[in-house]
Amino acid sequence: MTTAAPPVDERVAEISRLRRILVRPELGSVVGAIVVFAFFATQSSVFRSLDGVAIWLDPASTLGIMAVAIALLMIGGEFDLSAGVMTGTTGLVVVILATEYGWNIWAAIFASLVVALLIGAFNGVMVVKTGLPSFIVTLGTFLMLQGLNLGVTKAITGTVQVSGLARAPGYDAAKSLFAGTFTLFGVHFRVAILWWIAVAAVATWVLMRTKAGNWIFAVGGNAAAARSVGVPAARTKVLLFMTVSSAAWLVGTINAVRFTSVQANIGIGQELIYIVAAVIGGCLLTGGYGSAIGASIGALVFGMAANGIVFAGWDADWFKLFLGAMLLLAVLTNNMIRRYAEEARR
Repeated sequence: MTTAAPPVDERVAEISRLRRILVRPELGSVVGAIVVFAFFATQSSVFRSLDGVAIWLDPASTLGIMAVAIALLMIGGEFDLSAGVMTGTTGLVVVILATEYGWNIWAAIFASLVVALLIGAFNGVMVVKTGLPSFIVTLGTFLMLQGLNLGVTKAITGTVQVSGLARAPGYDAAKSLFAGTFTLFGVHFRVAILWWIAVAAVATWVLMRTKAGNWIFAVGGNAAAARSVGVPAARTKVLLFMTVSSAAWLVGTINAVRFTSVQANIGIGQELIYIVAAVIGGCLLTGGYGSAIGASIGALVFGMAANGIVFAGWDADWFKLFLGAMLLLAVLTNNMIRRYAEEARR
């Protein structure tokens, strides 16, 4: 009499390399990036040149920094609609303190970081303690910061813009770190690209190699179940909001140092672009699934499309149509990949 073979435990079952690739959340964004690059490369020789690459990597870099942070938050099951205006707030703090009050630029940058962390902590604590949807909490923060940016700037300067950062003590050193360039094959690239790569690398390491990464996926998938097994869900969510505000500080500082001035309304509306980039990169709106690398590739798609349309000589108004189509395709692709991943585990 023969005995039936015991069922294979899915936790130790072997998965082929091809299947591992097919269930990766960033797969759709990789395919999309290849298609977008190939399309615009046929439309413009400048686009596919190294000079063109430097041009479209520039806007993708700051967007990528924010998209990665937003992706972490979305994987954790939350949203932050104040992320865009927060880049303006942090930039304004740097410029106002350095130009209107004579602070050394490094002291102003540090003060801006403290402000950003406090805003992120406020968002996180409000979401955790009140139980309100993060959409509502951060929408309120968005409106408050928008009014605060405008009101404080006009009260101090009499206008809606603060300028003159280049005259602040320590500006040259800050410029080399936040707004400088580096040369590769004879072409100048913005140093913000290196910041973007560093942020994406650290975020990917945290997600894939640390206990904190497991916590992020757990609270995004099912916060109640995560708490029942000892995951510090509240602390994880607060830290994720503070991660977003830290990224906003970095982007706000990069922009302020680069342009030496900040307008009170800068960053408004960008929060939706960050979310779109994260979704294109494989994040689900329901949480618990996504990739920092995918969010970076989503930002890359944005940069290629925004500049590719210009290089191709098209009307820039077509960009919004393109972005909307990419969003819908990304959501459909992400859902298909998620279903396939779930079936692969059975």
